[in-house]
Amino acid sequence: MFNRKTVALSLVLLLTVGMLFSVAGQANAGWWPFGGDEKKEETKQETKKTEENKKEASDNKLVVQGSSTVLPIAQKAAEVYMNKKDVEITVRGGGSGNGIAALIDNATDIADASRFIKKDEFMQARDNEVYPVPHRVAMDGIAVILNENNSVSNITLDEIKKIYTGQITNWKELGGPNEEIVVVSRDSSSGTFEVFGEIALEGERVAQTALMQSSNGTVASTVAETKGAIGYVGLGYLDNAGIKAVKVNGVTPTNATVASGQFPIARPLFMFTDGWPEGLTAQFINFVLSAEGQEIVKAQGYVPLH
Repeated sequence: MFNRKTVALSLVLLLTVGMLFSVAGQANAGWWPFGGDEKKEETKQETKKTEENKKEASDNKLVVQGSSTVLPIAQKAAEVYMNKKDVEITVRGGGSGNGIAALIDNATDIADASRFIKKDEFMQARDNEVYPVPHRVAMDGIAVILNENNSVSNITLDEIKKIYTGQITNWKELGGPNEEIVVVSRDSSSGTFEVFGEIALEGERVAQTALMQSSNGTVASTVAETKGAIGYVGLGYLDNAGIKAVKVNGVTPTNATVASGQFPIARPLFMFTDGWPEGLTAQFINFVLSAEGQEIVKAQGYVPLH
């Protein structure tokens, strides 16, 4: 028979996770297995109390690491929060995959991610007695950008796919200049890379000639500096000099078109924690989700949840 406490806990978890993903789009991909038996949870808590923690966190210290898309939100929120409270918050980028790996290795308190956790990452975390919990903090569009001197102003998803898979190699094929297309992409540790590949490329591989970059910022700067370049970045990076965002399927990438669902390349942004957050971790996430925190999200060029 099932332990009543375990059943009750499972129902609470299911209801909470359901609320988390009610409007999260592709978030859980149908496999999300959150939960675990009571004994494992008790063992996990006992281990945390007795082992030396590898994290830099304490009552007044917090480490946030991961997605370069979420990075501007986390950095500004940390700056504002540290001005309010006597705390130390360290924020690092590195990509969604690296952030989730750091959470699994107990090297960060919060993993920023521009994609949902993968099933193999979740199982690896469980094996390490880490129980990732997602907190959706914003929405974002993935804008397709060109060098500002390119005359092309609209592109379709099918054309994006053909460019990134090497089937279209010159802008004249799309009514632009007789100029070789230079494909710029995020690297495989990036959540932006994962989502862009799923939506725009339908799972096909990026051409081997692509210039792979480690952050949104380096994608933007590479496109700005390279004649004929195309890239993709989060909405928060569209103010970089030397680039322009193009319409995709006739829709301009803006907060409004992402919020309405009109813009075709969009995704939720997450902060993951090990278990339900407590202490400073919970306080910081609650701040990001507060009215003031969501104003920070908006000010950084992303789509607030409310």
